[in-house]
Amino acid sequence: MSTETASAPNFIRNQIRDEIEAGKADRIVTRFPPEPNGFLHVGHAKSICLNFGLAEQFGGDCHLRFDDTNPAKEEQAYIDAIKEDVAWLGFQWAGEVRFASDYFDQLYAWAQHLIREGKAYVDDLSPEEIREYRGSLTEPGRPSPYSTRSAEENLDLLERMRIGEFAEGEKVLRARIDMAAPNINLRDPILYRIRHAHHHQTGDKWKIYPSYDFTHGQSDALEGVTHSICTLEFEDHRPLYEWFLENLPVPAKPRQIEFARLNLNYTLTSKRKLKLLVDEGIVDGWDDPRMPTISGMRRRGYTPGSIRKFCDMIGVTRADGGLVDIAMLYHAIRSDLEDNAPRAMCVLKPLKVVLTNVADDHEEVFDVPGHPAREDMPLRRVPFTRELYIDQDDFLEEPPKKFFRLAPGQEVRLRNAYVIRCDEVVKDSTGEIAELRCSVDFDTLGKNPEGRKVKGVIHWVSAAHAVPMEVRLYDNLFLVEQPDKDKDADFLEHLNPESLQVCQAMGEPSLADAAPESRFQFERVGYFCADRHACRDGKRVFNRTVGLKDSWAKIQNKDAQKKG
Repeated sequence: MSTETASAPNFIRNQIRDEIEAGKADRIVTRFPPEPNGFLHVGHAKSICLNFGLAEQFGGDCHLRFDDTNPAKEEQAYIDAIKEDVAWLGFQWAGEVRFASDYFDQLYAWAQHLIREGKAYVDDLSPEEIREYRGSLTEPGRPSPYSTRSAEENLDLLERMRIGEFAEGEKVLRARIDMAAPNINLRDPILYRIRHAHHHQTGDKWKIYPSYDFTHGQSDALEGVTHSICTLEFEDHRPLYEWFLENLPVPAKPRQIEFARLNLNYTLTSKRKLKLLVDEGIVDGWDDPRMPTISGMRRRGYTPGSIRKFCDMIGVTRADGGLVDIAMLYHAIRSDLEDNAPRAMCVLKPLKVVLTNVADDHEEVFDVPGHPAREDMPLRRVPFTRELYIDQDDFLEEPPKKFFRLAPGQEVRLRNAYVIRCDEVVKDSTGEIAELRCSVDFDTLGKNPEGRKVKGVIHWVSAAHAVPMEVRLYDNLFLVEQPDKDKDADFLEHLNPESLQVCQAMGEPSLADAAPESRFQFERVGYFCADRHACRDGKRVFNRTVGLKDSWAKIQNKDAQKKG
């Protein structure tokens, strides 16, 4: 039964389609506006696929614009990584990369416009006093004692703020809206803060930087964005977004639409907490394969197509759908690799096997399909010799009932080769198994002799031709579904101590020259990817991308059977 999952509902796509059919919209323009203060994660992937996907589907444009309004936390390395991530996912932004800082001069002019209109003022209250004066959800706020300054005084103070005459935190520019508004975002929000920070785009020109709320909508308007798509936490900010558009001479009036963000179990999507993992050395950088960053998923071996498929599967709604099962992501990855990854044999925990009835110089080569369903993939040449490696887990000296792998006196088939029988177990001085001595039945190539039942099939590699390699087995970084659910607890307490295990493995010859980021199914083991950084200068390092078992497919099958 097929486990393919149809596209989930996407209310924004349906809404735009209805607008176009009704003649209310012509050419759409969307944008993806990340802050360059960290690497993008799987939640950003959903936003990227949504914004760029809508532009693709309706023949519009999607801009890449960096919200670079907080230079103290921003780095050029983050900008470069974000551009690379978007391109790797298969999307191309329209025109040049844009920056909110491109509009700093215009934003400043608009701040002056609000002052002249009596709709903004410079405030001397401290951050603590501003919070106190703002009131609460049940109590209205109070006007600042500085809100009655004249336009001339405010313009003068703003300019002196801009050139660095005042210390950080000494003054702010606020909009004058309504200190009694039920929506706290409308209670005279801050437009500019003083920050004596060097900016990666504008240098030392500015000593004040605009807030996100004052930057976002106007940048959209300047770029001709038609649909400003953001997550639900900005829903309460929409009245402020619209207030700025109504009270400034902007060239266009984009419409903000909110959707539910992605919450994936066993995963963190807080950039602050992900940065802590990096800074504390808990992971090996932003692109550690255990990280939910796009660069981490890429390094682990996820494909762009699988991430896009996953985002399509989860859909776009306004309702918070709770936690998405990470098995759904693994299903999308596995289904892509099942169709496209060539096969190979790799022994993670090598155990030496000596075939006693095979000559020392015997060498036989089997031509094995590169993929069982892909004739376009070249054959693999797999050598067979007297000494082999099998996996330690495929042998038990005292096997339980229905153990169909190798045991003393028991037979098993070598994948794509012969049936062998274990005749002797050789141990070292510590009592550990050093090697197995086995015999091969040369009449069993591709068949079981009549009357003999050999149920077990194991993978193997020729010892003489084995390719030494490091294999990194990755698992979920956290042991609980919501590691940061308890805001008062330390999420680091839930770290999985076995999220990374390293094996010194042996692979078949076809893996010797695997290019960085090439992906394989190691037969009977899982899907693996040659590490994009470590596979250099003859070093071979493979990362486990995902296992062979597909729990999400089983769930889908059960659901389909119930409906049937």
